[in-house]
Amino acid sequence: MFSPHVVVAPRPDLPQRVPDDGAGKVVVVGGGLAGVTAATVLAERGMDVELLEGAPRLGGRLGTWPRTLPDGTAVTVEHGYHGFFRQYYTLRDVLRRIDPDLSFLRDVGGYPVESREWESEDFTDLPTTPLANLAALVWKSPSFRLRDLRKVDGREALAMLRYDPVRTFAEHDHRTTAELLDAFGFSERGRAMLFEVFAHSFFNTEQRYSAAEFLAMCHFYFTGNPEGLGMDVPVDQYDATIWAPFAALLDKHGATVTTDARATVVVNGPGGWSVGVEGGSTRTARHLVVATDVPGTRELFARSPGFPTTAPRLAAQVAELPGGEPYVVARLWCRGDVDAAHADFTGVTRERILDSVTLFHRIEAESAAWARRTGGSVIELHSYACPHEASRDELVAEMRRELEGLWPEFGDLEVLDVDAHLYANAPGFDPGYHARRPGVVTDARGLRLAGDWVATDIPSALMERAAVTGVLAANDILREEGVAPEPIRSITPRGILAGRTG
Repeated sequence: MFSPHVVVAPRPDLPQRVPDDGAGKVVVVGGGLAGVTAATVLAERGMDVELLEGAPRLGGRLGTWPRTLPDGTAVTVEHGYHGFFRQYYTLRDVLRRIDPDLSFLRDVGGYPVESREWESEDFTDLPTTPLANLAALVWKSPSFRLRDLRKVDGREALAMLRYDPVRTFAEHDHRTTAELLDAFGFSERGRAMLFEVFAHSFFNTEQRYSAAEFLAMCHFYFTGNPEGLGMDVPVDQYDATIWAPFAALLDKHGATVTTDARATVVVNGPGGWSVGVEGGSTRTARHLVVATDVPGTRELFARSPGFPTTAPRLAAQVAELPGGEPYVVARLWCRGDVDAAHADFTGVTRERILDSVTLFHRIEAESAAWARRTGGSVIELHSYACPHEASRDELVAEMRRELEGLWPEFGDLEVLDVDAHLYANAPGFDPGYHARRPGVVTDARGLRLAGDWVATDIPSALMERAAVTGVLAANDILREEGVAPEPIRSITPRGILAGRTG
């Protein structure tokens, strides 16, 4: 049960491409991972595709932008660190279009979690086989002492091994992750070092995060994941390694990529969908894929005249879509470096703001070149769930103070430049919302959704959810065109004890 699960099998009995004289027109709104995935699959199957992105570059929350440092160096800044986990099968299959060997990815090394209260822990050396990894964690981790384990409610904790995409949500979606962790009864250390840091990485606090969503993530990343917790990272900035190659690939397949093209309205008519573009001409297409983030999708549908009549269920679902917590990302160019013993990526728990630290001068070629030339370092501070009342500058200052408390030598570095952004575009997974979360196929004929906020029973999250829903959107269009679907693999869809009750 631990080999990749075939969700959608290849169909060699069906046509693999649409006829050259019968290619339907598709407009994909949103040039992030979900939109580019859908556009790529459709374009290589012969569909007439235009991809519209409102920003100057492709990428979405994996995007980049240029910056000039005080010393005159031109650099490319990413939206933030992203871990390319090895069970992201669909994402990796898509990325093999631009690099068949995935040579642009490398192992990030350890995955430690640090705290000022307890000794750090690293979970990357655990066995990859589910159950064996859990047993090794309990055996090796100082967060699981025998006297603490006696206080754990085994029946509640076994929910992590009983994940089922239907039953888990029926039983647990009404309560918060905080309530679930209370019921587990783990020690304060175990709760902080293992569970709270994990919950925050989905841009939600445990006080707002659905317990069922949290259990789904436990299954996807740990208890059902045969690849282990190891993750990879691009060896250079994302525009060079991902987005420029995808733009070239889309061009090769005849797709049109239009940036600085913000979709303003979508209207359904006899000829299909019309997409209004700010400062540009209206596009029309038989098929429409909306692959924008939560606020972007809300705003697009709210501005679209007649949309509640065209798709009443979808309009209501999107109008009440929950957003995640605000999050802040700050990249610091420093004179000097932190201790060499620190990992390239470090999770942080029980700080008010700071959730992770990434040493970009160790993992990214462009940052490494600047650091070698100057003797400096490039450090990213990330908070996944910020207080709503704080400003960007206040949050960055607090993260710097918190890092100095963890790594005192950081306080001795001179910060030469800071690129910081406060965002509010992550999806929320509030308790009780799952049954109303829209999926890929909607009640608006010809309109599909894709993104990390879109519902699917296929185990996935974050970048993998974006890629999975992008492929599902493309597959629904290919089905309508009579063309074979793109295969999809995943980890096992149910937990190892999902068939047991009591």
